[in-house]
Order: sequence, then C-alpha cells, then structure tokens
Amino acid sequence: MDSETGQNIKSDHDEDKTLKFTPQRGGSLLATRRRTLHSECKKVNSSFKSPVQVSSMPNNRVCVEEEVKELQNTLLQLESDIKLLENEGVCVHELDLHINLLHEYNDIKDIAQTLLGRLAGLRSVTTRDLYARFGMELDD
Repeated sequence: MDSETGQNIKSDHDEDKTLKFTPQRGGSLLATRRRTLHSECKKVNSSFKSPVQVSSMPNNRVCVEEEVKELQNTLLQLESDIKLLENEGVCVHELDLHINLLHEYNDIKDIAQTLLGRLAGLRSVTTRDLYARFGMELDD
C-alpha cells in the first residue's frame, strides 16, 4: 500500500502486496474514525443535553431562601443540643478526643483487615479461617 495515496502496489508476481508501515504521530497515515450518519438509534447524532436541571431564577431564589431557613433551623437545633450536652457535663474537648480516638481505631482496624486478607490469600484460606485461628470474632 502506498503510504501517501493508500493504494495497493502490484508486484511482478501478480499478487497484491501491501507495504507495512508504522503510523506516524501527526501524520496523515492514521485512519480517521467517523460516526455513522444513519444509525438505528436516533439519539446518536443529537446534541448533548446535560443531566443537570437548570431552573428559572425566581423559582431558584425561592428554593435557596427555603434552604437557608431550613439550615438556620438545623443550626439552632444543633446549638441547643450542644448546650444540653454541656449542661450534662460533657465538654467539647472530650468529644473531640473521643472522635480522634475513634478515627485512629478505624484506621488501625482497616489496616489489620487488609493484612488478614493478604495473609489469607497467601495461605489460600478464607479470612474467616484466619479469624478462627487467631481467636478473633467475626464482629471484631
């Protein structure tokens, strides 16, 4: 095949032979793909329609105002819950400490489960078998 014209070249043996070549970047040798003009699916060639629904400004403003009111009510409720907890003797610093410890515990647990899964894969057993072998409950 002639690389510039894309035509077959005939040899002296009357056999069609095509030249093999590596496509070049930016060259005209690469075939271009085109979309089918007539497809059974009629929406193939239609213009793009975003899944995001765009509403008109007046309705949008009403929705935003309602959302702001709901958020303000939620804020008031949360502030009253915080005051109730403080009156019961719970301090914010202590809650932060417990939350940080829970995050650390969950991170360690995730790492342990990953290691158990890898160990089970190496030993060709299930993680359930490893839990039993190490004396752990499945709820651990």
